[in-house]
Amino acid sequence: MRGIIGKKLGMTRIFDADGNASPVTVIEAGPCFVTQIKTTDHDGYDAVQFGFAEKREKSTNKPEKGHAGKAGLKPFIVLKEFRDFESNEPLQLGSSVKANIFREGEVVNVTGVSKGRGFAGVVKRHHFSGGPKTHGQSDRMRAPGSLGQSSWPSRVYRGLRMAGRMGGENVTMRNLTILKVDPENNILIIKGAVPGANKGYVLIRK
Repeated sequence: MRGIIGKKLGMTRIFDADGNASPVTVIEAGPCFVTQIKTTDHDGYDAVQFGFAEKREKSTNKPEKGHAGKAGLKPFIVLKEFRDFESNEPLQLGSSVKANIFREGEVVNVTGVSKGRGFAGVVKRHHFSGGPKTHGQSDRMRAPGSLGQSSWPSRVYRGLRMAGRMGGENVTMRNLTILKVDPENNILIIKGAVPGANKGYVLIRK
């Protein structure tokens, strides 16, 4: 599996040779640096840990400095692990991975933290249709309706879809196509939308 950490820069559109427009997301993908190599003998599984986006020194604590220092690097804001990472050359501590590990036309999964929406009702959060507009239902148009049962079980089931805090969760968009790769600037242009706000960090996996 190949993957990289990136930052969502925003959305725009591009045109193909026939003049058809496609909505795309622009992502700054890498460079990511190897901060740790985990092995089955030492850690119980094989994985490669990457760091992305250098962290300010005044915001860094001693454990973070020590962890990055073992690889001869500065601390990073984001650390992510990739199991069974595919690479043409053996990865070593301190080596880098850039956007050129991907090619145009490849299909990837993109994971990010969705935008926080705060407290939301059931119509917005769970796409309920709401109550009827007639028969005296003047204040029930966006209400969830009945939550429980009658004499049995006389309680609300756990996990019932109700109003509450919405967003701020890990979301994965699958089978997105890479339309363009700019290796010089470490830019990936991916068709469609990816989770999160602009300047949010995302995980791109083949």
